[in-house]
Amino acid sequence: MFGLEALDLARIQFAFTISFHILFPAITIGLASYLAVLEGLWLKTHNDTYRDLYHFWSKIFAVNFGMGVVSGLVMAYQFGTNWSRFSDFAGSVTGPLLTYEVLTAFFLEAGFLGVMLFGWNKVGRGLHFFATVMVAIGTLISTFWILASNSWMQTPQGFEIVNGQVIPTDWLAIIFNPSFPYRLMHMATAAFVATAFFVGSSAAWHLLRGKDNPAIRKMLSMAMWMALIVAPIQAVIGDFHGLNTLKHQPAKIAAIEGHWENKGNEATPLILFGWPDMKEEKTRFAVEIPYLGSLILTHSLDKQVPALKEFPPEDRPNSTIVFWSFRVMVGLGMLMIFTGLWSLWLRKHDTLYTSRPFLYLALWMGPSGLIAILAGWFTTEIGRQPWVVYGLMRTADASSNHSFMQMSITLILFVVVYFALFGAGLGYMMRLVRKGPKIDEGKETNDGGPGQKRTPARPLSAADDDHADAGQSLTKEI
Repeated sequence: MFGLEALDLARIQFAFTISFHILFPAITIGLASYLAVLEGLWLKTHNDTYRDLYHFWSKIFAVNFGMGVVSGLVMAYQFGTNWSRFSDFAGSVTGPLLTYEVLTAFFLEAGFLGVMLFGWNKVGRGLHFFATVMVAIGTLISTFWILASNSWMQTPQGFEIVNGQVIPTDWLAIIFNPSFPYRLMHMATAAFVATAFFVGSSAAWHLLRGKDNPAIRKMLSMAMWMALIVAPIQAVIGDFHGLNTLKHQPAKIAAIEGHWENKGNEATPLILFGWPDMKEEKTRFAVEIPYLGSLILTHSLDKQVPALKEFPPEDRPNSTIVFWSFRVMVGLGMLMIFTGLWSLWLRKHDTLYTSRPFLYLALWMGPSGLIAILAGWFTTEIGRQPWVVYGLMRTADASSNHSFMQMSITLILFVVVYFALFGAGLGYMMRLVRKGPKIDEGKETNDGGPGQKRTPARPLSAADDDHADAGQSLTKEI
């Protein structure tokens, strides 16, 4: 079917599940830190706007956190079901790293999540703020371990191979492998930027519909400050990450650039647009800027960038895909920087909250951070091919021995279930966003004690107070 084999379906299945999953941790990381900032500002300034925003976004955080946990469990099982030979080869490294993530980050988040979601009127303000900060730190620790594992697959260090299996010899070298610091900073910053535009888009939606209050304005203001400051920083981190990739994975850079061969001692041009043809070994319809490729990738005007023809055909990543996924990521990044700069200009002219062209841009930029994350993830993972552990194990040697029919059935089931389950979850989360923050919704009430209202100890229940009240009213009428 379409020339695909069981291996291709296994890769598509993993790409599909990780594409769903990565959206939730990205927003979780950003929202957790955003909530910690909101509560900290409320404690410092006693401005109830920050409190109202905290309660609004904590509901969305709860839904997002729950979907992230569920989607992550599925991915973990796939290592054993679809990629058993990879698990047998490298499980002594990836297994402990994922275990450390559970023992440190997940336990930390789980331990304080209940206090954060349900303890507002039941514990002291200091303790509640401490719980929120611990959850935020937990999301960052989780990012640390996940990126350590994935970065080791990109730039493996600190091991030896005995009887066809990876044996760890230096855990510090494994964790702090050459690409890890750059990838960790790049992903964490991407999560903050994606969350900023998600929050900013929510505020723009309400302002365009005439719902203008201090909480909505504060949402937009904080989001645009984050975009203005962090988006340019992300571009700098991306530059350092690119230099690191050029050193350790030159074939990936050649594929990203659609660069097939060097001519004499000429500097490498930058191909802005084109269509890399893997069969013809050239980039069709190329629009080039002389010297700029060398300047960006080597920070010089005379050094050359490695070309795809310098690598055997079986060792080349699919340039057609990574060429365009990289440009989607960079293009959206430039739009984010532009949006931040425009917001600064409007802020100086006192029109940030009333400029409809800008508000429409902020609205449509809402999913830009998440799309950029997906595009960057595709660039990273497809650019690593044909290796699952770079230079050590090929993807073709890593998959389980499943038939084409088995992989087809499971892929179809995943698509149906994911769109039904997570589609409903995302739809519900968007309904919460459309409601907007309620003024004084964080006002202290008596929610505990004998004979008083009790909050069920389920994370997702923190998001649906209105539906619960509606259900009680309907019961009384019946």
